[in-house]
Amino acid sequence: MRIPDSNIEIINPNVRLGQIRFGVFDFDGTLSVIREGWPEVMIPMMVDVLMETPRHESREEIHAVVKEFVERLTGKQTIYQMLELVEEIKKRGGTPADPLVYKQRYLDLLWERICKRVYDLEEGGTDPDDRLIMGARRFLDGLTARGVKLFLASGTDDDAVQRESRALKVDKYFKGGIYGALPNWTDFSKKKLIAKIISDNKLSGPELFVVGDGFVEIEEGHNVGAVTIALPTNEVARCGEDAWKRNRLVRAGADLVAPDFTCADKLLGLLFGDIKPPKS
Repeated sequence: MRIPDSNIEIINPNVRLGQIRFGVFDFDGTLSVIREGWPEVMIPMMVDVLMETPRHESREEIHAVVKEFVERLTGKQTIYQMLELVEEIKKRGGTPADPLVYKQRYLDLLWERICKRVYDLEEGGTDPDDRLIMGARRFLDGLTARGVKLFLASGTDDDAVQRESRALKVDKYFKGGIYGALPNWTDFSKKKLIAKIISDNKLSGPELFVVGDGFVEIEEGHNVGAVTIALPTNEVARCGEDAWKRNRLVRAGADLVAPDFTCADKLLGLLFGDIKPPKS
């Protein structure tokens, strides 16, 4: 069911709207495209590592294995993809290094790809909105104007999320806090943060929305009855739908799908009950 004159799709016709007070945003791919292209860094690195094991398959087969678990774990902290890599090394008769070693190798390679993007933002050479999903700032402004308390939760390391959210000038919107991966990865998860928000504020599910482009945050939001908004954006274009992402996020439990925030006003109207879903 699609909202007229918009790119917003209602997947769950029974979703309860009009009660929103709190919101949780994923960061990379949901708001920020600073790290656009990160799978093209992580996957080849992991393939190279696995090709060094004694009992490896062909490069094509290894690539398929790595792509599956990297995509499956997207939205969780980066370390979980490295923990999976360690297990795959063991399966093939290799002796893995500490997962933190592989994580640092990946982060060093990724920084080579994105450092100019970050520096250009910090030095004023790039308009921050040019590194955001289209319409994101209008959506954030609208939520803030309506008094919604917002939280930012990311699987990216906390210091990087703090820095990149400042560079994009979106940090000011997240009065509830900005949360990223910690050195002890068991200390933080999106699941824990969502549960804490609900507990601390004595919320019923529909008073909270969760928006993201990763399976993890949509699944965790769905599990607690929050309103879940899938954002399957083409990150290169910063707008438009990635069909593979959409289908995966629907399976995770998305109530609504909006490939970007270009229909921010209509999405706000829907969330707050100003726009009624069409009858099916």
